[in-house]
Amino acid sequence: MRGNASQIKVHLKGAEDDFVIFADSKQAVEDWKKDKSVPLAQVVSGFKIFVTHKQGNQGVMDGASKGQLEAEFGTSKDDEVVAQLLERGTIIESENTGRDGVKNISSGGSVAH
Repeated sequence: MRGNASQIKVHLKGAEDDFVIFADSKQAVEDWKKDKSVPLAQVVSGFKIFVTHKQGNQGVMDGASKGQLEAEFGTSKDDEVVAQLLERGTIIESENTGRDGVKNISSGGSVAH
């Protein structure tokens, strides 16, 4: 993502770990909950499921292993797990701040004059 695009995550605090997936929009998730005939590919930004090692929806996101998925969701099939996450998870909106940083490096001591 570039600029100030918003980032939509769906977070689920599981029994053993926290799980996160990325969605295209909050509206897409809400529409899917009302109408399950909407393809999951139009709701999520990929079928990658992340774990945050009990860090909530923040922290280091590693790919969830099949064992972790089996233990929490009873299956390791990505589409079934994604559907459960969308159904039971919490939608979190955040701004992407990837471009924040020093705006004018010519002022101050960072540049030799």
